[in-house]
Amino acid sequence: MTPEEEYLSKQRFLVVAPHPDDESFGCAGTMARIKSLGGEVYVMVCSMGTLKHYDGTDHLVEGETRGHELANVMEYLKVDDYDVLYDDAETHLRLDAIPRRDLIEKIEQTSKLAYDRLKPTMVAIPVSSYNQDHEAVFRAAFTAARPGVPSIKPFQPIVIGYNNTSLFWSLEREKFHPNFYVDISDFLDQKLTALAMHASQMRDPIHHSSVQNVEYTARIRGSEISVKAAEGFMVFRQVL
Repeated sequence: MTPEEEYLSKQRFLVVAPHPDDESFGCAGTMARIKSLGGEVYVMVCSMGTLKHYDGTDHLVEGETRGHELANVMEYLKVDDYDVLYDDAETHLRLDAIPRRDLIEKIEQTSKLAYDRLKPTMVAIPVSSYNQDHEAVFRAAFTAARPGVPSIKPFQPIVIGYNNTSLFWSLEREKFHPNFYVDISDFLDQKLTALAMHASQMRDPIHHSSVQNVEYTARIRGSEISVKAAEGFMVFRQVL
């Protein structure tokens, strides 16, 4: 086992996702690799509900459909457990309307996979973006990971931000600049399969939120570190 593999094999990895599919867009390859090495993987989905697609046809996707897709992906990736914080249409895409304190409390203390309960060693959170739910989850999850006295508040040694295919559309100061990479050359197919299982959310190949574009992005990230495919992250904290 290489030093990198040994490092990943010891992680209790928690992915905080605004919606079902965000975990696969950003982290499915890393999740699959950690599981293959004997590590633990968990997913906290913040919001899931019925929504109308902005696609010119008012296509309605039921929350139940999203739930089935998520369950299938979690089984496929062999995650140890997952949780959905809110599963109603009123909250979905309105997480920014929830008092931040309440969302922080869910992520930090009361969810079955809350930081205080799960005690993850590595947490992946969505980076800030124009999507109101992503922004709300980033702020809440980042706050929940604030440092404290370890004997009083569980401490997450590694906190990283993961990519989303829409991040090209952001202010210059908020651009995504990865400085932490995970080689997923042997797990790219699993990442793409997991993403495709969120079938109701996949777009045409020309769209940035398509399986094809995710493959392109993974291969570009891989070329940045001279491997076939990779996932890139932004490090917010790493304590060794």
